[in-house]
Amino acid sequence: MEANRGWVALTAVAPVAWGTNYFVTHEYLPADSPLYGAALRALPAGLVLLLLCRRLPRGAWWWRSAVLGLLNVSVFFVLVYAASQLLPTSVASSVMAVSPLTMMLIAWSLVAERPSGAHLAGAAVGLGGVCLMLLTGADGVSVPGILASAGAMLVSSFGHILTKRWGAHTDVLASTAWQLTAGALFLVPAAAVAEGPPPALSASALLAFGYVSLVATAVAFVAWFAGLRHLPAGTVGLIGLLNPVTGVLLGTVVAGEVLTGRQLCGLALVLAGVVLGRPAHPRKDSGPRALVPPAPEHTACDRR
Repeated sequence: MEANRGWVALTAVAPVAWGTNYFVTHEYLPADSPLYGAALRALPAGLVLLLLCRRLPRGAWWWRSAVLGLLNVSVFFVLVYAASQLLPTSVASSVMAVSPLTMMLIAWSLVAERPSGAHLAGAAVGLGGVCLMLLTGADGVSVPGILASAGAMLVSSFGHILTKRWGAHTDVLASTAWQLTAGALFLVPAAAVAEGPPPALSASALLAFGYVSLVATAVAFVAWFAGLRHLPAGTVGLIGLLNPVTGVLLGTVVAGEVLTGRQLCGLALVLAGVVLGRPAHPRKDSGPRALVPPAPEHTACDRR
């Protein structure tokens, strides 16, 4: 029970950090450079984690790192950056709360984790809360922004479950470093072609990029993927509902966005969904279920 709570607490670091990322991006980072913004978020994080783990991919992990980097980093970061600039902080983070249902369905097919009744109930309650927070009639809600946020949710949900399936026998720190570095290597040339020279950055923007890269990316992704390793995907997805809670609270307290009575009710439902779907006791099958026996390349990156 205590071990379960520890992994839940560690995993919660990620959505809380991601919730702050919307505010920092919206307030301090250049609005017209999504590709450079995504690259400057991913590259320092990947390099720092590479220095810590001191190992390179081997075997199948070369192409796996490229695939996961494209999904979890390149496409995801660009879409999140665009959503953060186009939408109020509270709305941008709220759309991502649909991910628990998406992650459960994908996990069912990819890693044979059938969602429990508690997970489905928690996701339904949380989704109802998200709808209340979104359907407020507030100004500044753009259709492109909603589409960017929804696209980020779909891409990341698939990429995270794929990471859970492939990474069962690989060090979390190393696989996260490879994904972030590979994603950054896709983004840098794309940014140079599409956006020209890098944008001039003020001191506040440099500090913001430092926070986004090291805290909301390096630390957050290691915590998230560690949670996926030790907890059911349905539980991790529900913990992710702390993302919109953080975004809404920051948007209200710091950015001055107005929190209506309907949004307060929605916020309460989101929190209820997290509590409803949390694991009541340790599960013997909480780790990813291998569909085939581990191949040699799965363990090639482990230290001996």
